[in-house]
Amino acid sequence: MSGSGTGTEAGAQAARSRAVAVLRVRSQALAVAVLPAAGAVILLAGGPTGHLPGTLWDLARWVLTPLAVLVLLAAAGVALVVARARPAVSPTVPIAEAAAPELYRLVRDLADRLDVPAPSAIALTPDCDSWLEDRTHPAHGPPPAEEHGVTAAAGRHPDGVATPVLVIGSPFLWWMRVGELRAVLAPVVAGTGPSAHPDIAAARRFVRGLDAAVAVASAPRRGPVFRAVLAGVGWAARVLLRGCRGHAAEMERSVAAAAAERAQAVDYGLRIVAQEQVGLAYAGWDRLLTRVALPAWRMGRWPSRLNAGVVSALTELSRRDRLAEGFASRLGERPACDLLEEPGAVDEAASLLAARLFHGGPGEPGPNWSPVHWSDYPEEVVDRKWRTDAARLHRVLDVLRVRPAADGAAPVSDGPSLSRVLDHLTDPAPEDEDPAAEPVPPTAPTPPAGPGPAPEDEDLADTTARSAALAARLSAELAREAAASPRPAAPSTAPGNTAAPAAHDPVALWDDRALPLFPLQPPRTARELLADHITAMVCCAAMDTAGAVPGLDWLDGPVLLVGGERAADLSPQVLALIEDGDPAALRLWLARQGIRPEKPVRLV
Repeated sequence: MSGSGTGTEAGAQAARSRAVAVLRVRSQALAVAVLPAAGAVILLAGGPTGHLPGTLWDLARWVLTPLAVLVLLAAAGVALVVARARPAVSPTVPIAEAAAPELYRLVRDLADRLDVPAPSAIALTPDCDSWLEDRTHPAHGPPPAEEHGVTAAAGRHPDGVATPVLVIGSPFLWWMRVGELRAVLAPVVAGTGPSAHPDIAAARRFVRGLDAAVAVASAPRRGPVFRAVLAGVGWAARVLLRGCRGHAAEMERSVAAAAAERAQAVDYGLRIVAQEQVGLAYAGWDRLLTRVALPAWRMGRWPSRLNAGVVSALTELSRRDRLAEGFASRLGERPACDLLEEPGAVDEAASLLAARLFHGGPGEPGPNWSPVHWSDYPEEVVDRKWRTDAARLHRVLDVLRVRPAADGAAPVSDGPSLSRVLDHLTDPAPEDEDPAAEPVPPTAPTPPAGPGPAPEDEDLADTTARSAALAARLSAELAREAAASPRPAAPSTAPGNTAAPAAHDPVALWDDRALPLFPLQPPRTARELLADHITAMVCCAAMDTAGAVPGLDWLDGPVLLVGGERAADLSPQVLALIEDGDPAALRLWLARQGIRPEKPVRLV
């Protein structure tokens, strides 16, 4: 224990020394700004007293005094921008103490055991991480005492320095047990001790102010005069940031080391086990977002219980890896989400924020952006997605003037059918090619970044001419749809919004012009778009002619269920059609499943 205390004290001392080095950079900048004024004062005082007579000294006074005034004004302007610039705030779901009294009690007890100040508030983030965040800037809302009462008093250092906000990854609350969450949060909460030191807090405020000033100077849509003035402010802020960057990084490392040393005294053995759950939660959360949530977001629907879904995804993962027996015992313990008074409302707010951050969706529900429950996901997302893609595919075929399929044993059908797609993409023999029947489409415009394909799609070189032309048309169609879609609106701060359990939601404090902030996947290529649309057409034919139904796999997303069993992967057969123009493998797969491609399908 004494060794741990020595390590903690050494880490805190190193952090304080680095904080003093950061503040020294600030003092040096102040000295440089004041130096011309000090020289001007000496010259002005030396004239009347007779110590500095003569023409040269008069000339020096006339030159240095205006220069000193200009330098002071410039320094005051830089200082004003640094002081008033709004530091960046992580988008989170704030949790008031009334909405989670047990969670606040757990964090407060943990802080007492660590002998550090308790965090001033708690917020959730739709990510697998936890950290402390300083939100004491005036732009971040009123002092915590007005929001959290007793907790604010407990979250202040005896010297009067407010402690930061504890940000917890929402998947942790649903997947981890109460004891595991306490063990994982111990090193994070322990960081409030060094953070409450005045020198470290001042150094952090200075660095965050410089970073915010650089952001202000880089903001677009300003007049030429303001741009010129802010260019100088940005240059000065960057110079100061370069001067203190190394010291600030070492300060944060020392703070983290001191917090880790202090946290070893609390649930150290359980923390080793809990860290394994952190990695597992990250894998399940990433798989759930990319495979399950992303298709729904693209359809204008957002799953309202993402955090509950990660439990199902990880349970399915453990079952497939034959680890269910070991996980069954821990799932019998109390989950950390029980510490919330209304876990469903919190899960819904975190799910909406996740859709906004990772996909760029609107900030609140609307006619084209509505929540979907997991029980309704197959019908309202999977079925609709497949039929929408199939309808888009046939619209493009209509533009290309592709004739309806003509099966030898069946009459020509005017309805949309899978045979129409297969016949068109089947690579004809050179002597059978009729250029007049299939007009070559013009080159598709380069679509913007988003749900459409990547700008330079070189992989179409390995496909047939008809596949490349169809993929280019699909790319252009999706680009037009994306351009015509309305821009997501900013989240509402109406007092009746139950999705935010606490006031002064920091979501309104970050710039949403670059949404999504964290794209889950790069834009789909034209080849991938074509493969997705053909797969969707096959699934529609299976549902309408073979009695198949849409399904949800927690790890793979939308799946096709034929006879109650998951259908085999279609990717090899679809790629053979796209790359070689050979439908034999796909037709064989269709025959095995009892799917009739010549029959018309229902579209949206």
